[in-house]
Order: sequence, then C-alpha cells, then structure tokens
Amino acid sequence: MAKLFRAAIMGPPGSGKGTISKRIAQSFGLQYLSSGHYLRESIAANTEAGVLVKSYVERSMLVPDHVMTRLMLPRLKQLSGHSWLLDGFPRTLSQAQALNNLCQLDLVISLNIPYETLRERLSDRWVHPASGRVYNMGFNPPRVKGKDDVTGEPLIQHDDDKPEALMARLRHYKDVAKPVIDLYKSQGVLHSFSGTETDRIWPYINSLLNTKMHTQPSDACRTQTP
Repeated sequence: MAKLFRAAIMGPPGSGKGTISKRIAQSFGLQYLSSGHYLRESIAANTEAGVLVKSYVERSMLVPDHVMTRLMLPRLKQLSGHSWLLDGFPRTLSQAQALNNLCQLDLVISLNIPYETLRERLSDRWVHPASGRVYNMGFNPPRVKGKDDVTGEPLIQHDDDKPEALMARLRHYKDVAKPVIDLYKSQGVLHSFSGTETDRIWPYINSLLNTKMHTQPSDACRTQTP
C-alpha cells in the first residue's frame, strides 16, 4: 500500500496559506482540506453543526473548539485511507490535541511573514463571501473590478482585513498559535519558513516535501472514536 502522508499548514491572516496549500496539493497529490470550505459547506447544507457554526459566524465570533472538532474530525475519519493537507485546522491547542487522538501529523508548515507585508496584502484583499474565493488587487485581481470571476457577484473587503483591525488579529493569532507550534515542535514535525514573497518561500517548501514524502510513512488514522 502507498505511504500515507498527513500535513497541516499554519500562518497568520494574509500569510499565503491558501496559495501554498494549492501548490502542495497539485505538486504532491495531497487532498487539500480547508476548514473554511467545510464551515461554508456545513452552513449551506444546514447541518446540525452548520447551524451552530452559523450562529457564531453571524455574530462575527470565532467558532469554538468543540464545534470545530465536531465538524472536522468526522471528515478526517472518512479520509483514513488518503493523504491530505489541512489548512485552518487545528488553530488552537485543544484542536491539536483532539487531532492527535485521531492521527499523528507527519509535517506542520508554519509561515512567518512580516507585519508590513501582511498589512499590504490584506489591504488589497477582496473576497467573494459565498465561495471564499480571494482576490488581491496587486497580483491576483478579478477580471472585472469588484466582481467575482465565476459568478459576477460583488466582492467585499472584510472589516478585519483593514489595517486598524489587523494588529489585533495578529496578536490573537500569535497568542493562540504559540502553544500549537510548541506542541508540534516538541513532536519534531514543525518546519518554519520566513519571507515576504510566496514565490521565494515555495522552493524551500517544495524541497522539504520531496524529502519528507519519500522517507516518512504515516500510520493510518484511527477509525474508532477517540
């Protein structure tokens, strides 16, 4: 049986996680699992978890750990025979510990991007709310200004992407991410990458994955309830 490989990517808002995740998925055949996608999907499907998620999203509140794990872990159990890359989960130590009870990660990528770079990226970022598609006016603009390429619906800029809110978001990210990063560092699976340009960081990530995926098999995720 082919080796299974399980990875996660971490980084503050605007760090380029989505761009790098898609490159990893395309280059190495990993299934890309975005927690944001699952959140939107659960809300649209009006599932029990989705109703809970919506109640927090509508109030601009973070989705709590017990709801996130209730949403994500069953998905991962269904993919016990697949290799994958997680983006947006786990965000907190509680989520990371719950994931550890299901399966061990082979690699965690942490992106360290300077504040000024994040500020510039996010000030140019516009989003299609229904799909989560992200555009950047500097390097990935929509074909028609202010409109989604696929649906033609209006794009929006989140209030928390604006400079006055960004510092608070970054402080919160660092506070919440530090124990998660420390956990994965202690397990020997954390690799951090710093820089201001995704295209310059990517070759190092690509090289690391080439090495890791050919040397580190992963145990199958457990199928029983932890």
